[in-house]
Amino acid sequence: MGDSHRRRRRPDDARTAGGSRPMIALMLAAAPVLQLPIACTPGMDCAVQSLPDHDPGPGARDYACGDHTYDKHDGTDFRIPSMARQRAGVNVLAAAAGTVLRVRDGMADISMRDAAFAAGQDCGNGLVIDHGGGWESQYCHMAKGSVVAKPGQQVAAGAVLGKVGLSGNTEFPHVHLTVRENGKAVDPFAYGAAAGQCRGGRSLWAATPAYRRGEVLVAGFAAGPVTMAQAQELGAAQQPAPGRTSPLVAFVQAIGLEGGDVQRLVVTGPDGQTLADNRAQPLDRAKAQTILFAGKRAPAAGWPGGRYRARYSVIRQGKEAIMREFEVRL
Repeated sequence: MGDSHRRRRRPDDARTAGGSRPMIALMLAAAPVLQLPIACTPGMDCAVQSLPDHDPGPGARDYACGDHTYDKHDGTDFRIPSMARQRAGVNVLAAAAGTVLRVRDGMADISMRDAAFAAGQDCGNGLVIDHGGGWESQYCHMAKGSVVAKPGQQVAAGAVLGKVGLSGNTEFPHVHLTVRENGKAVDPFAYGAAAGQCRGGRSLWAATPAYRRGEVLVAGFAAGPVTMAQAQELGAAQQPAPGRTSPLVAFVQAIGLEGGDVQRLVVTGPDGQTLADNRAQPLDRAKAQTILFAGKRAPAAGWPGGRYRARYSVIRQGKEAIMREFEVRL
């Protein structure tokens, strides 16, 4: 199976030399209408981590002229919160009806930081579907042994293809979707956008995932400080739970924050009094992911019973851009 999802692909310009509207209409009529390639809800139990790169040079720019991409990224990454969630199983789904062309399975679910993979295997376990009319979709980083679709098989939109994994060139569990027209990658968020145009073109999604300028991926309480690696491995629900005599620590893993953003995490007790307040320094640049925690050791008599609340916020250009509240009962 070809692994071109990491190669440089420049989105097609749907116009003819004369900017023909009829030509655009014909191309859109032939384009598939895409369903989400993963069984989750972006903004709730998964997130769009990276979008296709529209910058023709060494820089990176997404379809909204933001920085939620990286150089030469030719697809869309739908990320789940943790390896614990991956092990529980999250289905990869066919974005549109078609015929399975080729499949790869058998690669281990190991972060690129922990093991090497062979050249030409960036995609890891995955498959390619032919939708007719020169359109294809490719699905990457699926779990070892999970791919159920077979070459030559007809699949309906939304059909289960396998499970989200950590195979190939990746550091976190997600499915990478590349959409191609006549062998060239296109951006399903901005099909036919002119070069340099912000939010141009047309969406190919049946329901377009929201464009988010940062969001919370994982938030919860634990019995001690939580590292990025621990958050990525266990998420929130499987962290060591705080007790009456343990430290009480709130933590938030956020993705897609922007340079200059200021994060703040405040923990309050059952009586409303502030127990911890962590206000981070402004980010020096855009960050694919960050982690912030705030907490306190238990008092000698232990924590009083009741609800302990946390409030996470991101201040951007003087205004609150992101906010999440969560709680734990002791």
